[in-house]
Amino acid sequence: MRPEYQIILNTCPDHEQAVALANALIDEGLAACVNIVPGLTSIYKWQGKRETGTEVLLMIKTRSECYTQLESRIASLHPYELPEIISVPIENGLTTYLDWIDHCTGK
Repeated sequence: MRPEYQIILNTCPDHEQAVALANALIDEGLAACVNIVPGLTSIYKWQGKRETGTEVLLMIKTRSECYTQLESRIASLHPYELPEIISVPIENGLTTYLDWIDHCTGK
């Protein structure tokens, strides 16, 4: 059985892009909360070369049934050619917090 709630991890190139994306997801009811974590150093392979860059991490809290629309919205707004969009299931959580996620995302 699929968990009802998820944390979506997404990286952005800078704080301004992260805030714009977070605001859109909140305003559109696709997420209840987006934490913006600055100061990441990312080391990755891209087009056959090792790259190093600074990024900002978004931790997006939502319901599982919002995932498809949320993924599509991130992809359409994101400046990266291949944005990181990774879902982590929330197995357990404070019931009133999970209820709040429901409320914020239109359930």
